[in-house]
Amino acid sequence: MSWKDTAEPLLVRMPAVRRPEGHVPFKRKLTWTGGVLLMYFFLTNVKLFGLDLDASQQVFGRFSSILASGQGSIMQLGIGPIVTASIVLQLLGGADLLGLNTQEDPRDQILYQGLQKLLVLVMICLTGIPMVFAGNFLPADTAVASSLGIGTAGVQWLIFAQMFVGGVLILFMDEVISKWGVGSGIGLFIVAGVSQRLVGGVLTTPFIGNSEGILYTWYLFITGERGTGPVLAADGLQTVLLQGELLGLVTTVLIFAVVVYAESVRVEIPLSNARVKGARGRFPVKLIYASVLPMILVRALQANVQFLGRILNAQLAEDMPAFLGAYANGQPTSGLFYYLAPVQSRVDWMWWLEGNTQPIWQILIRVGIDLTVMLVGGAIFAVFWVETTDMGPEATAKQIHNSGMQIPGFRQNVGVIEKVLERYIPQVTIIGGALVGLLAVMANMLGTIGGVSGTGLLLTVSITYKLYEEIAEEQLMEMHPMMRQMFG
Repeated sequence: MSWKDTAEPLLVRMPAVRRPEGHVPFKRKLTWTGGVLLMYFFLTNVKLFGLDLDASQQVFGRFSSILASGQGSIMQLGIGPIVTASIVLQLLGGADLLGLNTQEDPRDQILYQGLQKLLVLVMICLTGIPMVFAGNFLPADTAVASSLGIGTAGVQWLIFAQMFVGGVLILFMDEVISKWGVGSGIGLFIVAGVSQRLVGGVLTTPFIGNSEGILYTWYLFITGERGTGPVLAADGLQTVLLQGELLGLVTTVLIFAVVVYAESVRVEIPLSNARVKGARGRFPVKLIYASVLPMILVRALQANVQFLGRILNAQLAEDMPAFLGAYANGQPTSGLFYYLAPVQSRVDWMWWLEGNTQPIWQILIRVGIDLTVMLVGGAIFAVFWVETTDMGPEATAKQIHNSGMQIPGFRQNVGVIEKVLERYIPQVTIIGGALVGLLAVMANMLGTIGGVSGTGLLLTVSITYKLYEEIAEEQLMEMHPMMRQMFG
């Protein structure tokens, strides 16, 4: 008996959002999408009952926007468990250890979806329990413990229960949008979190937030109330570029422009319909063929490694082996976890800036490792993403053939179409994945508005661009119902 036969009774009974039986009107899709998005914003502002907010620590740091995490809220875990479960499944699927044919076998498709949900529940526990019990990142409020009479341990379990509910909610919110809305829930939650920080990075003042936005900072420079005075004072170049966030503004605009341009760069393979004379089309193979979403997997992997380091540091303290690293203010300053930590800001690599005390050789090694991880990891996860989402040459060739299309000048055969696609898709996937990794590292090194991570900014631009394309396509289908019948 295989593992599928053993696990099937459980996996097929995993709760799921019902698929729509027919076509969902565009306005209803927008209603579902907007409603879920409002619910997400609401839940990020619902604080965990029993949590000592003053003593709590930022668990994910600058990874929070990528993981759509709301610090100290019921959305504390964000999409982290979903992404981690996806990493595990992609690795198992890539090694062909699952034995599931998700392309053609409906039973295997149901088992895969059930297995994914089960893994998400496991990852919620594996991520949430250490946050509450191991690292003291989310300490219990002693006043609440005494008032309820359940002790500190009881309040900790209460905090974890709320986080578990939040993790399950975000899983099904993502499923609702995927089946009834526009785009994907994971993508929308990332865009929502990053956009909040971008707007805050431009507009925030000490009167409406804890930091200074770019407009307020420049106001202080111009009026002479910040540091060395007017913008063109003494050591003005470094002051204007770095403290005035001019470099962050330039980097943000540049990333927007590069991603939009890269999304438009494509190789278009001509297609024609063998049964309908004159019906022609094109299959686009974009430069960023796998999209920017595989970057979430790379950064989530890095976030989990850093989270493990912080837990070890909290548990071992002075007994932590030197080769693993030393910590100051919750951040690694030496050892293995320092070198594996991604470069998050200018201070991490500009050794001449105040506040950077690391030797130059250590900084260069860290930058080199981060760049290598993002380039290689971006390419590898892009390949995994293409294969597991049926975007590879074989699956795409079957889709084209089943739609009645063929490549002009070639026989109407799946194998022929697959060979043509193999000339482009694998190479473009690797190049695009590495390019996205390079852009993410460069954006982090130069800094962006609002302290948004480079990966978060890339994701936001790419997801927004794809959302625009999908909305345009939905509107076209609404105007011309016959097209909906043609494309399914």
